[in-house]
Amino acid sequence: MSEDLLKIEIIKEYIANRKVDWTKHCLNRLNQRNIQISDVKIAINNGKIIEYYYDDYPYPSCLILGYDIDNKIIHIVCGMSEDKVHMITAYYPDANRWEDDMRTRREK
Repeated sequence: MSEDLLKIEIIKEYIANRKVDWTKHCLNRLNQRNIQISDVKIAINNGKIIEYYYDDYPYPSCLILGYDIDNKIIHIVCGMSEDKVHMITAYYPDANRWEDDMRTRREK
């Protein structure tokens, strides 16, 4: 698997073409956090990758920061294989864990 797939443009293309695996874990977390699938798609479409996890198993993954339908910041973690994007989780970032820009993790 090439690291070349971890690009926001490719993730957007896969989602537009419905090449998406909504994992059970992801759907459970979205339900618990009252996040709609449409919010995740909107956030990816206006989002930017803020962290890369090239060594994740079974697929390299990344953290995307985007905005939902209500213009709230949302974080999305997804993995990339050759043929689809694997949605891992999504959440509204906690201000106690992230700097004001919601892109930088706070020091512990």
